[in-house]
Amino acid sequence: MSGFLRGIARIRTSPVLRGSTIVQRANIASRPAKDALGPTETAVGLTLFSLAILGPAGWVLANLENYKKKDSASE
Repeated sequence: MSGFLRGIARIRTSPVLRGSTIVQRANIASRPAKDALGPTETAVGLTLFSLAILGPAGWVLANLENYKKKDSASE
């Protein structure tokens, strides 16, 4: 079993030992955006994100009594 684990470790570390020709770089912007967002665009974006996150939860909470009635009727 220990030979099996050593084989797995050797396979995982072999690319490190060989040296990779691919250099991964993060896409980090070091400058501000070309066009600044206005207050209208910011408000619309925040509103849509809020609706996308809180909308389904609000729907379930608003209709909670209906869901309870359906569960008790099926039993």
